[in-house]
Amino acid sequence: MLKFIKGFGYAFSGIGYAFKTQLNFKFHIAALLVTAIAGWYFTLSINEWLWIIAAAAIVLITELLNTAVEVLVDLVSPNFNPKAKIIKDVAAGGVLIAAIGAAIIGLVVFIPKIF
Repeated sequence: MLKFIKGFGYAFSGIGYAFKTQLNFKFHIAALLVTAIAGWYFTLSINEWLWIIAAAAIVLITELLNTAVEVLVDLVSPNFNPKAKIIKDVAAGGVLIAAIGAAIIGLVVFIPKIF
């Protein structure tokens, strides 16, 4: 049981590392806070909240995985390598697709409430 509880500490440490070192992760957290405030203001339905939560989780998960990939690539390939660049670019592309999807979900949820 102690090992299980320690696992949470490691996970929070990883989230803390991403928050301290990754500007994009901070941006996504700020966007999530703005979205949550807007959701509270517009009194979103349960289904709308579920879409927003799912989109936010996907973006944050992909950002964390992107950070892990970047650190790993830097560890195994400290000098420039074209294949290492491709790996990093593909991981960043995953975050971009997740963020675009989240933005679309946000627009679908919030535009009808604004107009």
